[in-house]
Amino acid sequence: MSTAQIFSGQGAQAVGMGQDLAATYPVCAELYARADEVIGYDLSRICFEGPEEELTKSSHCQPAIFVTSVACAKALEAAGVAPEPVATAGLSLGEWTALHMAGVLSFEDTVRVLEARGRFMQEACEEQAGGMVSIIGLSREQLDAICVEAGVTIANLNSSAQTVLSGPKEGVAKAEALATEAGAKRAIVLNVAGAFHSSLMASAGEKLAAMLAGVVFQAPRVPVLSNVMGEPHATVEAIRGNMVRQVTESVQWLSCVEWMVAQGVDQYIECGPGRVLTSLIKRIAVGASLVNVMDVASVEKVVSG
Repeated sequence: MSTAQIFSGQGAQAVGMGQDLAATYPVCAELYARADEVIGYDLSRICFEGPEEELTKSSHCQPAIFVTSVACAKALEAAGVAPEPVATAGLSLGEWTALHMAGVLSFEDTVRVLEARGRFMQEACEEQAGGMVSIIGLSREQLDAICVEAGVTIANLNSSAQTVLSGPKEGVAKAEALATEAGAKRAIVLNVAGAFHSSLMASAGEKLAAMLAGVVFQAPRVPVLSNVMGEPHATVEAIRGNMVRQVTESVQWLSCVEWMVAQGVDQYIECGPGRVLTSLIKRIAVGASLVNVMDVASVEKVVSG
């Protein structure tokens, strides 16, 4: 099989994530200890014990999901059942995990970047009230028309059926109503802090660009799919620019998966909390092998075949 590793985005977090992995695999315990040291507070305790309101803060949540996702991948390796990936990909913050796993950034640098990225995004949320709405069952033409009328933009092209719009709170409410009127199967305002992947995140992008100027990037060992392009990053310097653009631009997840399908990828291993990405891929790469690794039980399931 040709395998891709894929990594969770923000919103997949759950109190208790990674705890049994850290208790079972020394390599995972070491990751959480290293993250605690880098970040300067007990991130592992927030992952393992919560409370939920602390875990959901972007500055905690983003590095927490990253560390847990890497721990899942390392647990597979420790168990001897981790196939060598031909590509890595992730949704939004998950793209940072994909970059790390491909050797682009060190573990410590990625923890620092994601703590800051989460903080910058939270600050942008507090500057301007925004939101997001998930819409299922409308065409691209219908969605484009809704964006124009409601004053919102496309944040995530998740599959041919599901798209997420982002923008000012009043625009999101209007988009939900317009989508319902247009016959959408579902139109749900998401429980998020702000208008991610939209121009309302511009200040976060500027702060992130300044921070990334001092971060060392290496060439990836395998192709890493770019959220903003829907295809692999071309050069090391392109990665730096694309990861800044990712804060304000649309996530082309559908195109990322279609690229992997075209390259013959027929197994997708989602490492990290939740099953969001494999549930999306199921609709895009019909018939592909889909594996979720989020705890000791799921690692053991892979081991037992």
